[in-house]
Amino acid sequence: MVSKNQIKLITSLQQKKYRQKNDLFFAEGTKVISEFYKSGWKLHTLFSTENLPFIPPSKTELISDPDLKKISALKTPHTALAVFYIPEQLKEIESTFTVVLDGIQDPGNLGTIIRLCDWFGVKQLVCSIDTVDCFNPKVVQSSMGSLSRVNVVYTDLEDFLSKNNNLPVYGAFMDGENIYRQKLPKNAILVLGNEGNGISSKTEQLITSKITIPRFGPDQLTESLNVSTAAAIILSEFHRAIEK
Repeated sequence: MVSKNQIKLITSLQQKKYRQKNDLFFAEGTKVISEFYKSGWKLHTLFSTENLPFIPPSKTELISDPDLKKISALKTPHTALAVFYIPEQLKEIESTFTVVLDGIQDPGNLGTIIRLCDWFGVKQLVCSIDTVDCFNPKVVQSSMGSLSRVNVVYTDLEDFLSKNNNLPVYGAFMDGENIYRQKLPKNAILVLGNEGNGISSKTEQLITSKITIPRFGPDQLTESLNVSTAAAIILSEFHRAIEK
């Protein structure tokens, strides 16, 4: 049975200030939990309707389905929820290709982009300070465990881009150059902007190449692509350069 204090703690972790206060976050679902645990992330407690073979019983609290529903952030809870410790602020790593996010607000978009980085072998994702927290439950869930393998760093983008001025900086814009006509480099930085406002003016000044995904359908039907959809297309094009 889950105690009232445990329910209060876990539900509070849906808010960033309490995640930071307690240095904890939670993940739901056996697959996602296993990704974090097997990647070496420190487990606080597993709450599950059954024992999971890869987690010691000493770290497991068996609970009922109704109790799991009380602590879950999902409308239809899985069979397990695990509370993990948040690691210390990750430091920037040397990388030949880095994705930079400028003010992404939607948790689903961030989670999907983290998953895309994992898929395309991008080791580092650099986020502006105002980008949604990567330990937000919706981000953790939509990343499907990829958060455990991608180095996500929050920092001042002007400082980061200025320090890495030896690499070309590509930015996604509506009025950029056709990406399908570009000879893309293997080593670069790719900047993706806010869902509604795009890349900020300060960051834009540090962009060396503006690119766009051309529209082939009627102009009046679609204003723009979702940022995570655009990320998938652009990363695929950059990967072609790596494979050549």
